[in-house]
Amino acid sequence: MSQAETVSRAPRPLWSLGLLRSEIGVTFRRWRTLALLAVLAGVPVLVGIAVKIETGDGGPGGGGGGAGGPAFLSQITHNGLFLVFTSLAVTLPFFLPMSVGVIAGDSLAGEAHGGTLRYLLVAPAGRTRLLLVKYATTLTFCLVGTLVVALSALVTGALLFPLGEVTLLSGTSVSFGEGLLRALAIAVAVALSLMGVAAVGLFVSALTTSGIAAMATTVGLLITVQILDTLPQLHALQPYLFPHYWLSFADLLRDPVYWDQLQKNIGLQAVYALVFGSAAWARFTTRDITA
Repeated sequence: MSQAETVSRAPRPLWSLGLLRSEIGVTFRRWRTLALLAVLAGVPVLVGIAVKIETGDGGPGGGGGGAGGPAFLSQITHNGLFLVFTSLAVTLPFFLPMSVGVIAGDSLAGEAHGGTLRYLLVAPAGRTRLLLVKYATTLTFCLVGTLVVALSALVTGALLFPLGEVTLLSGTSVSFGEGLLRALAIAVAVALSLMGVAAVGLFVSALTTSGIAAMATTVGLLITVQILDTLPQLHALQPYLFPHYWLSFADLLRDPVYWDQLQKNIGLQAVYALVFGSAAWARFTTRDITA
């Protein structure tokens, strides 16, 4: 057997950094992705300006921490770092998962609709490796989108409000540096909370050749599941819905940190990633690619 035949028959690895870098580069150069990131960056600015105007007009010293708002919303006027926590709480129920749903829903269906999916598979990529790279790219967007919200909120909070020691939800005060570390930990926790949405979107994307249909279906499922999570009649089902523990990141602002809800959230997201990732793999690897 010749050396060329030996190389051609060697099993291809399931991972390729070159393919991943290329996919990430293509994704983040698209105008749609840049527009989504711009919207995410704008939310903290709007929240900060709204709080500043309310308190400037003689509103409550808490800066809008009325009923239904995050527990730390009232702290923004005392410490701009709390704008990071508030902005993540505001964007997590809709803006962040919607953006992830758009990226994930278009990942495979968009390629099929554009006629490029077949050519990607002709290249030495393989369906399993391409699927893993698509999911990893979506997870990268989860992290980047979350960090964009956090960074925009930090800059806006520093410009509009004072910075200093951080009073945690448990009443303990920590240094500003530790507060920044907790903000980073919260951003990572929020990004991990989006793993389930990313896997669901990837599965939907593997079912169709229409990117718009995949994106709309993913966002529609997201809205439906969040509505179900608010119905008291479905109390027994709600702990199994992927958004149920999303706001558990607030437990990172306690001393000591409450890990129970955080662990349940990450475990639930991992289950969704495994189940819907496996379903996407089963569909994609047996799919007849004709586009």
